[in-house]
Amino acid sequence: MARSLSLAAYLAIARRQPACLEKITTQRPDGELIWLHCADPKRARTLAQLGLRLTVHRPEVQILLTTSPGQRPLQDLPENVLWQECPSENPDDIRVFLNHWRPDLLIWLGQWLRPALIDAAHQRAIASLLLEASTPGLENKNWRWIPEPTQATLHRFSNVLTIDKASADRFRKSLPDNSTLICESGPLMEESPALPCNETDLEELRAALAGRPVWLAARVQPREVHTALAAFRKVLRLAHRMLLIIVPDSSEDAAEIKQAVTESGLRFAEWENGTFPENSTHILLAERPDELGLWYRVAPVSLIGSSLVPGFGGRDPLEPAALGSAVLYGPGVRQHLDAYTRLAQEGGARIVKDADNLAAALTQLIAPDQVAAMAHAGWQVISAGAEVSDDIIARAQQMLESQGRYL
Repeated sequence: MARSLSLAAYLAIARRQPACLEKITTQRPDGELIWLHCADPKRARTLAQLGLRLTVHRPEVQILLTTSPGQRPLQDLPENVLWQECPSENPDDIRVFLNHWRPDLLIWLGQWLRPALIDAAHQRAIASLLLEASTPGLENKNWRWIPEPTQATLHRFSNVLTIDKASADRFRKSLPDNSTLICESGPLMEESPALPCNETDLEELRAALAGRPVWLAARVQPREVHTALAAFRKVLRLAHRMLLIIVPDSSEDAAEIKQAVTESGLRFAEWENGTFPENSTHILLAERPDELGLWYRVAPVSLIGSSLVPGFGGRDPLEPAALGSAVLYGPGVRQHLDAYTRLAQEGGARIVKDADNLAAALTQLIAPDQVAAMAHAGWQVISAGAEVSDDIIARAQQMLESQGRYL
């Protein structure tokens, strides 16, 4: 398809912009490379998780994530995802970028388009997929006075997945020649794979804890332990057989947390010593966060720590929700705000601000029907996100296969 006059005008202006791409120092890995671009750095983790799911069947496939110039993604991106700022719209910058990375597939998330970059990828026959299409526009605000090249840029994508049916209908009217496949999809949501666990430990723990109410304080900071213990004391007055499991955010904090529990006077057992909780045990201390898959399965209710005190940004709430645990959390969850918001809106998570709030929530969730309703709501959120991701992954695989590439 020939370039439109509006896109040609845009590219002419782009050629007059100064080149500013710094030397790329990260070596391109061997093999296939999937290029993800996220116009909103807050969504970078969500898009990175989608890319990692694409690599499940072929671990040697590499993931490159780009964000707009001047923007950096969140700190907690998966460590095996390469990151770089995307190039400017100058064609020399784009040429250097594409020559270095040679991507096999482009997945673009966000409404802000970079027409020169997208057009260059199209000219190289790089399969491309636009997600959450709704009201796309130019990312560079200074260039929005030129004839709008958005429609021509959309034609450069192999597939456009819209955020809803209304958007799909609108795109089909504006792109009537069928050169770009328009499909209704939905919003891409952050996901979390089910954490593994030792099945023998799980069976033995469930047998040992049969009939006891259990809750988990996961990924807690030392400064949060006193809040958890204060709430626990309040709940023990009504449920004297309740067991609290505590898992630190880092194994390095285990000794400090143990000291706080010792000073509380509550009876505790240590999982690292191979000790199972007895009927008189109040608290089970576990040192290793990598065993959270076990504890989320055991505990119907999980307080997700690193959220009650400022400075930590919260931890992933989808991990417990995916394993059937109702989620409680503090106000400091900026790193996973979208996931907490989705869970809270559907009734799968509840915010607590202090020991009294926490105790009230735990008291209510002792009732099996209450905790089951929360867990079910959380599972529905997980399922809805998985359906959209599964559809995107299937389409991406088909695009790669049509070019003779296989994941």
